[in-house]
Amino acid sequence: MSTSEVEESGGAAERATSDRAAKRNWFSRIVLFIQQVIAELKKVVTPTRKELVNFTIVVIAFVVIMMALVWALDQVFGFITVFIFGTPLG
Repeated sequence: MSTSEVEESGGAAERATSDRAAKRNWFSRIVLFIQQVIAELKKVVTPTRKELVNFTIVVIAFVVIMMALVWALDQVFGFITVFIFGTPLG
């Protein structure tokens, strides 16, 4: 199949889907949406305990690194500000 044939067949499928969606009333669209949500939720896999611990450690490490980066930038900009404008009155 050439790319133009694929694009044409894809366009026809999209039009047919949009025509069917346009013919449905709002209640049937809501029911369809809920059915699709339930179908997607059935695909969710609960992580194992080991995976959960690993994910938690990665998140905590990332947060600590970002906190250190923000703290370091705050110190540098504070030093630059004091250098430019002098010591703060306090």
